[in-house]
Amino acid sequence: MELLTTAEMAEADRLTIAGGTPGFALMQNAGRAVAEAAAGLAEEGAVLVVAGRGNNGGDGFVAAGELAAMGREVRVALVGEVADLKGDAARAAQAWRGEVLPGDAATVARVAADAALVIDALFGAGLDRDITGEARAVIEAINVSRKPVLAVDLPSGVNGTTGAVMGVAVQAAETVTFFRRKPGHWLLPGRFHCGRVRLAQIGIGGGVLAAIRPATFENDPDLWEGAFPVPQAGGHKYGRGHAVVVSGGLAATGAARLAARGALRGGAGLATVASPPDALAVNAAALTAVMVREVASPVAFAALLADPRFNACVVGPGAGVGARTRDFVLTALSGRRGVVLDADALTSFADDPAALFAAVAAHQGGTVLTPHEGEFSRLFKYVSDKDQLHSKLEKARAAARASGAVVLLKGPDTVVAAPDGRAAIAANAPPWLSTAGSGDVLAGMVAAMLAQGMPAFEAASAAVWMHGEAGHEAGPGLIAEDLPEVLPAVFRRLYDRFGIDY
Repeated sequence: MELLTTAEMAEADRLTIAGGTPGFALMQNAGRAVAEAAAGLAEEGAVLVVAGRGNNGGDGFVAAGELAAMGREVRVALVGEVADLKGDAARAAQAWRGEVLPGDAATVARVAADAALVIDALFGAGLDRDITGEARAVIEAINVSRKPVLAVDLPSGVNGTTGAVMGVAVQAAETVTFFRRKPGHWLLPGRFHCGRVRLAQIGIGGGVLAAIRPATFENDPDLWEGAFPVPQAGGHKYGRGHAVVVSGGLAATGAARLAARGALRGGAGLATVASPPDALAVNAAALTAVMVREVASPVAFAALLADPRFNACVVGPGAGVGARTRDFVLTALSGRRGVVLDADALTSFADDPAALFAAVAAHQGGTVLTPHEGEFSRLFKYVSDKDQLHSKLEKARAAARASGAVVLLKGPDTVVAAPDGRAAIAANAPPWLSTAGSGDVLAGMVAAMLAQGMPAFEAASAAVWMHGEAGHEAGPGLIAEDLPEVLPAVFRRLYDRFGIDY
């Protein structure tokens, strides 16, 4: 599903209102959705609504009225003055029949102490400055109360577009958002503040998306189902592609083997490790279904790749940093095959990224770069993370534009970005994926998707999602070797979801 930035959501509201739906009707629908969620989150007890001066506060006033109509005890604390409210928010406040308490930290702390639930309707998704003064103190009082919090649209203090915490942010148990989720619901650290995210439809029609043309998506099978490869009964192994992974030297062979196993389990018909002579015996002894070929130099690698059946390639895991790896990368990029560049392949170009980007521009196949944050910062030095609003999403997009490749920026909120501006954010990675070799398996899985004909953006997105699901399937205590072995279970769940017989 699409994710809408703050500006895109404002445009969705504007187009809906211009089409004849009153803004106050949208606010009423939003408030009702909040009240319904609140009633489910706290079935009994008093509710405190902490409202701000904008439309988010207006949603809170509507929710307060709906909850009062259900017979609930509701208190409303307004950070600001009723006289300062404007438009639909003022109308919602006028419709509230109860008392409006001053929204200072002391009052919020006192009333929250006797409440079963706090509704955070202070700031919406459009917050773009650090929270200071009384508003900051109020948020701190909400958090200190340790009462369950239901956030309206986004926890106050989280930027809806970037996921940044603007100085301080509410820690919510649940968040109700409207029409479409926002990037800030998935990006860190904002995601850690949202709790469960509930999506409510409030009268904005999906037709507005054609005018908005959002380019950010949840990384979910719906995004890439149409491109996902499914083996056919009449097919053969070469029809599913042949992935080749470049191995490092004798003391650094494991990463390449993990990537090759990831490629084979990820659906490639064949996988081969291109091994230097000194590591040939080690690689051959450790591999069975994955084949091994001796490749002593970039020239020998070029000779291997002259066979067009090698249609996907991984360079980087355990390859070593330096001129030799750079030459292997440039060789891989010289043909029409899909290429995945990870780890040492990226760091080897840290001093001359333009050389890599020029080779990617000339490459006639799909290219995917798979850095973690450290590798990213070395290769894309110009992308600064000093600005609080310079999000992971923006960094990945900038890197994809600069490099001409699909960039898979790894982490708990992995972002896949394409040069054309499309981006997908993953939210299904369990914490136990943070283990040595996990990224090597992922690189191989991306290569598997490329080998089977998926376009680069869809291939990277599918591999990231399946990698996260494999982490859940393996469970706590997993090591990287476990991930390829649980992929059959992930495939079965995907096929069931897609309605594919197997």
